[in-house]
Amino acid sequence: MTPSAKDCRPKHRESNSPSAKNNLILISPDGQFDLVLLEQIREGIEGAFGFPTVIRSLLDDVEFAYDPKRRQYHSTAILEQLAAVAPPEAYKVLAITRVDLFIPILTYVFGEAQLGGKACIISTHRLMGAGPVVTGVDLYARMAKEAKHELGHTFNLQHCRDPACLMHYCRSEVDVDRKMDQLCRYCRVLLMDALKKLEAEKDGVRQRIKTPAGLAESDKYSKN
Repeated sequence: MTPSAKDCRPKHRESNSPSAKNNLILISPDGQFDLVLLEQIREGIEGAFGFPTVIRSLLDDVEFAYDPKRRQYHSTAILEQLAAVAPPEAYKVLAITRVDLFIPILTYVFGEAQLGGKACIISTHRLMGAGPVVTGVDLYARMAKEAKHELGHTFNLQHCRDPACLMHYCRSEVDVDRKMDQLCRYCRVLLMDALKKLEAEKDGVRQRIKTPAGLAESDKYSKN
């Protein structure tokens, strides 16, 4: 029997990224998943974004997002709840579910993300179907690509015109399989810019903590 994802606390390798020291990316499975799949996604995220990544379920279920007319689950509602319950140490949160996701303007989605926000979600429903075996296709790798794609949106990356780029918009599972599992050069630059901006914001917060708000400008310096 597959262990519960709630009990999974895989060890993560130490990241050399300054951004990773006080933040982490949290993977929140909705139910039980093969730990091999979760680990492959976790390692892919750490490699792509440089943040320590852990697995911890945040939601008991996603039934609150069910739309009886469409017989699907509204992904945007799930994202809002994820962002609301995310712990302070979680810089980004990725949910993984088996339910069929939708947004009102589309028939279905593989996943969704808050652009420049905290939360994103992917579903195995259409990307994997009943299981991990399809002749000539690594479905776990497909899921890992989609996980990194949606997380890319939370770092403000938008869809890329390069069909080989990880951030390229995919209309079918075949499109996901065709593209690389890495960002193109242009999107890598955009990601680095986003991470540098994060570091600058964190440095500003640390400086404000060191300098109490009521401290006079002249008192910041020692008097000899």
